[in-house]
Amino acid sequence: MSGLLQDVMKFVDSEPYEIIRISEIHNDGEIETLDREKTNFCQNIYSGAKAFAMTAVGILYDQGAVKPEDKICDIFADELPAGMDERWALATVDMALRHRLGIPGGFLDIDCHPVSEFGQDFLKYMFTYPLAYTPGEQERYADGSTYMVSRIVSKLTGEKLDDFLWRTLLWKMGFQEMAWSHCPMGYPIGATGLYVNSCDVVKIPYLYLKNGVYRGERLLSEEWVKMTLEREYTFEWDITGRWFFKGGMYGQKMMGLPYQNRAVAFQAYGANSDRVARFIASYEN
Repeated sequence: MSGLLQDVMKFVDSEPYEIIRISEIHNDGEIETLDREKTNFCQNIYSGAKAFAMTAVGILYDQGAVKPEDKICDIFADELPAGMDERWALATVDMALRHRLGIPGGFLDIDCHPVSEFGQDFLKYMFTYPLAYTPGEQERYADGSTYMVSRIVSKLTGEKLDDFLWRTLLWKMGFQEMAWSHCPMGYPIGATGLYVNSCDVVKIPYLYLKNGVYRGERLLSEEWVKMTLEREYTFEWDITGRWFFKGGMYGQKMMGLPYQNRAVAFQAYGANSDRVARFIASYEN
């Protein structure tokens, strides 16, 4: 077991944090995982799912199938419902990735609201729901933005988001079990509801840490990685500007630490993930 994993567990044991498991890749070595709690192999990573959905857009970008400035209404031109706010015409893929679509904060959050509130057709529900602001003018974090990403991927590929990712990325990275919550029409939510193990989650920040190369194979372009980290598509930079991360409800976290040449992911239930992350970020070995 690595020194980091041993020391993190000592730290966690001294605090009231329910860490389930933690995985790391250090110096291009093998993935190491420490299971602190005996539980199911796959756990919900909640908003950590957004990093997977965003990466699907990156694959399409590299294929020349989509650009950040593409208009969402152009993508869905053949299925736009009547009664839409005309400001939807301004919304772009970039705005979906940055939570700037004009929808209210917390919109379409299946973790906090009954799914029945949104009807059978989530996309129609989004397009016809009154916008809270003009797209692009504000940032309001909402799961609906990433559900839109999921639907954009399906519209452009003819595949569901999870099927597309399995075919183009996940099997190449040796993913094991994974399952995604779906809307009533069968599309992955994108923003949450992704059940997976930290030993696979850690591969996503590692892929961005390595500028799109995983174990010698280029899976994303350097251009997409640079754009993602500069624009903070899903991943955010710590206040120090030294490491990037994506968190999720109940203490989920994935991290890329360039100065340590390390990627880390941990799953939790009720942990102060920011405090644990700061401990990892300050690690010196």
